[in-house]
Amino acid sequence: MSPQTMQIDTGNTAFMLLCSSLVMLMTPGLAFFYGGLVGRKNVLAIMMQSFVSLGWTTVLWFAFGYSMCFGPSWHGIIGDPFYYAMLKNVTLSSMFTLGGNTAGIPLVVHVAYQMMFAIITPALITGAFANRVTFKAYFLFLTAWLICVYFPFCHMIWHPDGMLAKWGVLDFAGGIVVHNTAGLAALAAILYVGKRKVVENIPHSVPLIALGTGLLWFGWYGFNAGSEFRVDSITASAFLNTDISASFAAATWMLVEWGNAKQPKFVGLLTGAVAGLATITPAAGYVSPAVAALIGILAGVICYYAVALKNKLGWDDALDVWGVHGVGGFIGIIFLGIFASKSWNPAGADGLLLGGVGFFGKQCAAVALSSVWAFGFTYGMLWVIDRVTPVRVDQAAEEEGLDVQLHGEVAYPQGL
Repeated sequence: MSPQTMQIDTGNTAFMLLCSSLVMLMTPGLAFFYGGLVGRKNVLAIMMQSFVSLGWTTVLWFAFGYSMCFGPSWHGIIGDPFYYAMLKNVTLSSMFTLGGNTAGIPLVVHVAYQMMFAIITPALITGAFANRVTFKAYFLFLTAWLICVYFPFCHMIWHPDGMLAKWGVLDFAGGIVVHNTAGLAALAAILYVGKRKVVENIPHSVPLIALGTGLLWFGWYGFNAGSEFRVDSITASAFLNTDISASFAAATWMLVEWGNAKQPKFVGLLTGAVAGLATITPAAGYVSPAVAALIGILAGVICYYAVALKNKLGWDDALDVWGVHGVGGFIGIIFLGIFASKSWNPAGADGLLLGGVGFFGKQCAAVALSSVWAFGFTYGMLWVIDRVTPVRVDQAAEEEGLDVQLHGEVAYPQGL
């Protein structure tokens, strides 16, 4: 059926518009989550780094980002940046048909949905270098990272002609494209920027963290279930798997921390939920609910001890981006390679436990490639940006707080 004659499926289209809205809500949710974790003097600075992505990433996406991700492929690495530039070649009658998709979704809906993924991914990184990076450097970082890390991996994995997609790599909703690349970029950033001189490890507002977690968890249903691009049984299983993994990971993290710290911690429970959400993301539409529960348990344990390892090594990952998103995305891709089952998604693959040795190897190779590229490019890019404008704020700015020093605003005026 040609794009001109395909009929719009109003049910699928309405569902995808709802999912796009849910994924958009995740970025403000992330802002609240990070805002609650930092001290009172740096709330606005960290929240603005998330919100500015809502605006600037949209500009880049409209200008050439969508085209670089989903335009005609150049050797399977990147899309033609001019084909959909300024959304040229996108009309009211254009339908989303990549990979033979017949869900009846207008192309403009696919543009909007995928844009929300591009918005939140670099925002995830900001928690790692909280309280010590200049806004000008972050703005340059946001731009370059999208162009050189997010757009290529989005194309290679989610475009049917992408190099990794043609090789057989699977990533249902962003274990590599979103979480692993962001987490490894966060690790590179904390190693380049260095430790904070003014360390604030006590959250200034746990209720804000809880609000942010709730918005992230809610939005994640659109993030994962929407990645099926239609309403069917796989959509429903991805939805359920998302909640199951998050719940099991939250409970597991709480219990592990309770055993170690002798008290159940609310922030630990919330962090565990996010770890479970990140880890199930690549596998959500390819595994059974029972496997999702197991993945949640493993995520709660592994990500908890990844954060403990980070602390032992002295890495100043202020808001545990590497331990939660980097490690969560990494092991999620590995778990997909182990537990995937065609009985839960005929369009997927059978994992290692079902004889899919080759598929497991491809998943491992793909996540290794994304880790090396995201880390190496991010470290080098920060070095280049530092030659243009200072990446790190001075000690006086750290002491006074970035809200006043960089933005001339305060979150909590005295006396109010």
